[in-house]
Amino acid sequence: MDRDQLVEHLRFAAELGVAGTSRDPAWRRVGNRFSLDPQNLEQTSAVDAAGRGKLTVPDPVRVFSGSAEALATVRSDIGDCTRCKLHTLGRRQIVFGVGNPEADLMFVGEAPGADEDVQGEPFVGRAGQLLTKIIEAIGLKRDDVYIANVIKCRPPGNRNPEPDEVDQCEPFLFRQIEIIKPKVIVALGKFAAQTLLRTLDPISRLRGRVYDYRGAKLIPTFHPAYLLRNPSSKREVWEDMKVVRSLLQSDN
Repeated sequence: MDRDQLVEHLRFAAELGVAGTSRDPAWRRVGNRFSLDPQNLEQTSAVDAAGRGKLTVPDPVRVFSGSAEALATVRSDIGDCTRCKLHTLGRRQIVFGVGNPEADLMFVGEAPGADEDVQGEPFVGRAGQLLTKIIEAIGLKRDDVYIANVIKCRPPGNRNPEPDEVDQCEPFLFRQIEIIKPKVIVALGKFAAQTLLRTLDPISRLRGRVYDYRGAKLIPTFHPAYLLRNPSSKREVWEDMKVVRSLLQSDN
């Protein structure tokens, strides 16, 4: 390709919205993704006859080795968070999430409690012990699933998170979901279900149905802490978990 052809090619690419190109072998295919070593990137630019200016290569997009590394980056981005007022209201630490970074099943709760705030892991108190039994009842182990909360810091007195706190924190949950790409998400309790589904409907109306959510199937059910106070509702949760098990076993 001579110079005039190259300039014409770049002009056409610019009209399609392409910001730049590279001839460097640093652009290489890794599996079904492309990886870029920015140190070896050769920028190609040209000025067309109409004076449209230079075509420049955009900043490279980072490619992670796997879900675990991507989740670690999200945790790093959170840092010792001061984005909302909860960091001034007695929380000890960030409670990010735990489990299999490539899990087919993800549980989302409301916010850390006292035990979680101490240990830095979601669902480790009495409600967490019950959740572990629920997971085992459908033939899985706790390490097989991923567990997180809408809010990463404990609200004082275990009160419900407030709207400004949710606004600051939920984007990190969405990033966790996008990275893990679970097949099924179980929303534990009213707050988690209402937040994810953007509704004010009570959990009694939301549960018993399957929702499409960010490429997954979402199942709202009662929170384990609620079951500790209302053991009679365990039957409904078991019915919900049978649906979860069926969805996990399906090919769709």
